[in-house]
Amino acid sequence: MAGTPATALLDAQRVAYQVHSYPHRAGEAYGPEAARALGLDPARVFKTLVAEVDGGLTVGVLPVTGTLDLKALASAVGGKRAKMAEIKAAERATGYVAGGISPLGQKKRLRIVLDASATDYDTVFCSGGRRGLEVELAPGDLVRLTGATVAAITSY
Repeated sequence: MAGTPATALLDAQRVAYQVHSYPHRAGEAYGPEAARALGLDPARVFKTLVAEVDGGLTVGVLPVTGTLDLKALASAVGGKRAKMAEIKAAERATGYVAGGISPLGQKKRLRIVLDASATDYDTVFCSGGRRGLEVELAPGDLVRLTGATVAAITSY
């Protein structure tokens, strides 16, 4: 399987990680599908959502079991207003297609906020940069490689 910018970054930084792939089925929500297909606790599978905070793009990385709290995301980066970004803007800025957006190896370096629940686990799963591809890594490595802020940004 060919690598992605996300796995290339992990390799270049010599970060310990594991790749998990599954056949993506059209029409399914990506995060819950990954958890089900890989037999994982959905609380350990994180989705990558791009929002617009005060006119700039910001990435929220949160469990697939929750909803992005836009107010909390804005607050985490010192902003006031947040709304979900247009899909085309998210794809253009990250270099990934929707459903395969990884917080790692993005085309433009965006502000990233990782939900604090990630620190409850030794490893978490996030998109490896392609639909049907997840990478498993330590939350501390995810924070270090992305420069993420850790904050509670999920509502359930």
